Amino acid sequence: MIAPLLIAAATAHATPLFVYDLDEVAGRVATLRSMLPARFELAYAVKANPSLAVLQRLTSTGIGADVASAGELAAVLRAGLAPQRIVFTGPGKRDAELAQAAALPLRAVTVESLGELERLRTAACAANTRPRVLLRASGRTRTGNVVGAGDGRFGMRWEDLVEAAGIAMDAKELELVGLHRFDASNVLDAEELLAAARETIDLASRLAQRIRTRVQLIDLGGGLGIPYGDDESPLDLERLAAGLRTLLEDLDRDAGLAGASLLLEPGRYLVGPAGAYLVRVIDVKETDAGRVATVDGGVHHLLRPALVGQAHRVRQVSPPRAPERREPVTIGGPLCTAFDVLAKGVLLPRVMPGDLLAIGDAGAYGFTESMPLFLSHPVPAELVIEDGVARLARRRLEPEHFLNLQEAVAIAP
Repeated sequence: MIAPLLIAAATAHATPLFVYDLDEVAGRVATLRSMLPARFELAYAVKANPSLAVLQRLTSTGIGADVASAGELAAVLRAGLAPQRIVFTGPGKRDAELAQAAALPLRAVTVESLGELERLRTAACAANTRPRVLLRASGRTRTGNVVGAGDGRFGMRWEDLVEAAGIAMDAKELELVGLHRFDASNVLDAEELLAAARETIDLASRLAQRIRTRVQLIDLGGGLGIPYGDDESPLDLERLAAGLRTLLEDLDRDAGLAGASLLLEPGRYLVGPAGAYLVRVIDVKETDAGRVATVDGGVHHLLRPALVGQAHRVRQVSPPRAPERREPVTIGGPLCTAFDVLAKGVLLPRVMPGDLLAIGDAGAYGFTESMPLFLSHPVPAELVIEDGVARLARRRLEPEHFLNLQEAVAIAP
């Protein structure tokens, strides 16, 4: 995104501010789709960024969606996505959510446990429908970015998987279509993603042999990563695509898997690089630890740097200064907590109060992953840019908005 557009956006809508380049989003979808074999379906992982404007642009590209709550389901339906292109995943589906899932002709509903399978069966019976079911297998955590993924909360162990498959096959209210396994996050190594895909396909083959059926769909999950630092190399899409083509050839030699479709759930990969979080420098001071700039936004809006211990790239948007004269500066937010640090020792042209900074790769796990009510600061607006035109996607909310949602309680003397 070019500086004049960002400067105009910050002037018109105040900072902090999230800005998303929808052309970049669509371009990344096109690139990924052009590289992958045609039998791969794409379902955008809505948790990465559920902004309605982003969802509408993604829907226009023809890809599907992976939702993990009734709220996300409502968002993609409002964005115009057909139910047949939606996969409903997530480890904590409430009965009401299963009822919603059963009532719609979704691409599939992922089931996490024997108990959830029975609850979905009950919902399907009440709705007089036959939802398509993916059984989720548990998997080991492959990166340090997945908090708690190795604690057994996701998916089923092998013996429960086999039992669930038998129940689903015998139940007239359910249609067993395949297997789902997801155990990776923000992976930049194509070989690691291919190893995970191979393990999932092998597990699907074992299951098909055990219960003597054919698998129609294998959900390989997401995990496609993006670099957050200049020292990281981007994911090698050509290597990934070549490996997936080989896996398809092996799959079609398996009687239980031949002809099966494969599903990928990219989220961060499609929207992360398309977003920026704009902040304004409030104060600058010299400390024993070095130069510190305090800005008007922080981890209450962009929690990821504190959550996973990885800073995003920062650039100075305005005013222009000699780029070769850089000095280290720590970028901290306005919160009364030590973890409100967006970047430590980042090299920038000399930062001064009033400067506009852009935190990069903020299109995923930014606005809705954070804790905007902490310390009662304004909630930033979201802006989208398409064909060089900026439009407001979500308005800024002042603290009074949330204050007015509360009820005054009379305290007895």
